[in-house]
Amino acid sequence: MSSLGEQELEAVRAGLPPPRTGRSVWYGPELAARPQEWTLELSEPDVAEIEAAVAQVLAQEEAAGRDPTRRLAVLRPGDFPLPRLAPRLQALHGELLHGRGFALLRRLPVERYSRLQAAAAFMGLGAHLGAARSQNGAGHVLGHVTDLGLSRQVAGRIIVVGGGTEWRGSDQINLYSSDPSVRIYQTRERQTFHTDSCDVVGLLCLREAKSGGDSLLVSADTMYNEMRQRCPELLARLLAPMPHDRRGEVPAGQQPWFDIPVFSWFANEVTVFYQRQYFDSAQRFAAARRLTPADVAALDAFDALANDPALNLTMRLAPGDMQFVHNHNMLHDRTGFQDWPEPGRRRHLLRLWLAAPGARELPPPFAARYGSLEVGNRGGIVVPGTQLHVPLQPPSQQQQQQQQQQQQQQQQQQQQPGGVGK
Repeated sequence: MSSLGEQELEAVRAGLPPPRTGRSVWYGPELAARPQEWTLELSEPDVAEIEAAVAQVLAQEEAAGRDPTRRLAVLRPGDFPLPRLAPRLQALHGELLHGRGFALLRRLPVERYSRLQAAAAFMGLGAHLGAARSQNGAGHVLGHVTDLGLSRQVAGRIIVVGGGTEWRGSDQINLYSSDPSVRIYQTRERQTFHTDSCDVVGLLCLREAKSGGDSLLVSADTMYNEMRQRCPELLARLLAPMPHDRRGEVPAGQQPWFDIPVFSWFANEVTVFYQRQYFDSAQRFAAARRLTPADVAALDAFDALANDPALNLTMRLAPGDMQFVHNHNMLHDRTGFQDWPEPGRRRHLLRLWLAAPGARELPPPFAARYGSLEVGNRGGIVVPGTQLHVPLQPPSQQQQQQQQQQQQQQQQQQQQPGGVGK
């Protein structure tokens, strides 16, 4: 992967942060053979405890004549008592932040819940891991991962050979949209490996696709070590800031892009931040720094490693499964999928972005995306006019387009002479 000689490689490695160690350095095939190590099966007593907490929260809001979703947006552990399950959730919290970096909770019986009950159960469990954050400029604290019919707006090509996907460079891995505000989780396309703008991301599967839609994870610490060994000169490029597109979700006073490294060395940790499409699409802004051929080669090498089946782990989420992933040293992906024709059967997951207490310190460049760097109170997306709420249904295409138009108008106003973006 490198054209340098061994002495030159050693000289480059000497100037890089040290290799990563610990439980967050793992290889997918090894963990695939030991699912019991990263899976927590909910027992009937566990489920009964969750359902009792859901009933308590919803009854309190009903008795007070309040909208229960407002309470869900700000749930704290004390609002959702789980005396039996809480110690295991605390252990899971530690495993996410300081251990393997992900976990799977199984067998929440969502088929017998209303949407409100499912959301309350998921957000109540999530409250024991962190505080919910806004996932978009519309202020959605609860996200809906489902195909909104926007796939036709996604351009790009992926070559499939020999039963697998062959990645040959940025022209094939990057799925661009004719509307840069479209986010790929709103389509049925392959997402590609990325991180989200929060400490921990959680998913609850309500319904699975007819085929495809599998979840993939890869350890960024393992990728860092592999790049350090194979192509340290390219790794060095990823430790330098690159422009990253905000895709129309621009905080007050900010530019429509920001600069951030893929890998950051800070407080004795290597922290990852990655969304390849957004690094590439930031090039549409004339004032953003141009990516050099060496930058593109480094990003391509990163993508190739993430997509290496010797590194990544594939799992399929069934209805009632909950996956939690630490964003600062893990990347996640989702394969493309074919959905059911009936609307009531189509793939649908709920999503949480969480600010986790006890999480690592983040380097200063993260403030451009996270707003605050305060542990337990950071991350998410907030733009002018954002109001936090918990939508129980995914937005329609029309609602989505209206939100995107509003974001684009706000961005244009900020970029006008005298605007706050200047």
